Amino acid sequence: MRALIAEDEFLGRKVLTAFLSTLFEVDIAVNGKEAVAAFQMAHDEGKPYDLILMDIMMPELDGLEALTQIRAKEHENKLRPQVKVLMTTALDDAKTVIRSFHDGEASGYIIKPLSKDKLFSELQKLGFVIE
Repeated sequence: MRALIAEDEFLGRKVLTAFLSTLFEVDIAVNGKEAVAAFQMAHDEGKPYDLILMDIMMPELDGLEALTQIRAKEHENKLRPQVKVLMTTALDDAKTVIRSFHDGEASGYIIKPLSKDKLFSELQKLGFVIE
């Protein structure tokens, strides 16, 4: 399985990579623009991502806009199944949560600080981890 971590903070990327590397082949994007490009490249190569962890607050293109663009590409190209996307953020804000699920069709949402337990709980809900 393949996962993309879209996170602008170095420490966040390191922690998520360590957590996910036992389950996924992990790629990194440091902003939303790179995440959209990586998503497209993965599909073009015939090796799409199974999971994207998308930080909401990133430079160049924020996570919500990046997710909107990814979903648009999926709809335009009739890509199925949709990639599972977990939004990650330090914002514990109801509006942002609602926008993530409604506008971006996010699969889940994790409030930072991230922990392995929080992450694996979400991965279990999405069917990636079986207990």
